[in-house]
Amino acid sequence: MATCHSYSRIKTFNYNSMTGNTTPFHFVPGLKGESFPKKLRCAEKSPVITTILNEALDDENLIKFGLVLHPYMDTFSHQGFSGLLSKVNDIKNCYAISKIPGTFLNYFIKIFKSFLKNKFDSLLDSAMPAYGHGQAMDYPDLPFLSWSYEYDYSEEFREDYRSTGVIENPERYKRAFSNVKKYLLDYLNRHPEYRDNDISFKDFAVLFDNLTSQDTDNERIKKWRETLIKAWLFKKSDTALFYNKDVWLKEAFTNYEKEKFDKRKVNGAILAANFSTSNWYRYYLAVKWYKERFFTVCKEQGLTIPR
Repeated sequence: MATCHSYSRIKTFNYNSMTGNTTPFHFVPGLKGESFPKKLRCAEKSPVITTILNEALDDENLIKFGLVLHPYMDTFSHQGFSGLLSKVNDIKNCYAISKIPGTFLNYFIKIFKSFLKNKFDSLLDSAMPAYGHGQAMDYPDLPFLSWSYEYDYSEEFREDYRSTGVIENPERYKRAFSNVKKYLLDYLNRHPEYRDNDISFKDFAVLFDNLTSQDTDNERIKKWRETLIKAWLFKKSDTALFYNKDVWLKEAFTNYEKEKFDKRKVNGAILAANFSTSNWYRYYLAVKWYKERFFTVCKEQGLTIPR
């Protein structure tokens, strides 16, 4: 069932977690290059994820479609990195160009670098395995950030490092938003039962600018809610404005308790009467479908990932 795991737990640093969770759900292979590690490097609009997403477009299962949009979006932000512990992710000279507001970690890094200069990369390399974008910290996931790093572009990992140049996350993210918008409109045209005909919103540029605003996570979330209310997309009283990750679990299990269900394995879970039609169970089935399609499509497109 897992689609992600804790990167702070040593037990999750294993092949099954990397190929079963991290790679399919967060670092979809771009299939570029000759070697297996290079093919696993994530690439924007990977042919693997676009194939699966186009299949989900025809399915009336909205949860399945929404699930596939997540790894599709990640191909924009996580491009260049791999879901395996790999030399692909062994980068150097990674630094932020634009300011990162309110982030203590990045403030600490800036001060630390000023004292140790070029020693920081070697220290980070020894402390942070080359897994995912770990050595790039949270830089790929900050939608407002301009940043840069150097990566080994050689096919044989000869340590021939090349700079990415300036990476503009706002540009990457807005490309992602624009493409997702097209998919959403296409999905609504194919499945009009999900369309709210009372909404005629057109000013998507306002939403895109808001999502890439330079601020802390909490402030961006606050501004996002205010923007949605101002655009008459939501009312202040709408509970959907506030994310609650436990809602589906509460609906699906009669004995739900946060502490108990937060564990990696839950024993003694009691199913609700409507479990078979619950959103959580539908999500579970969508995850199983996606994993099978992921490995099949990868193989069809020339990348066999041993399981």
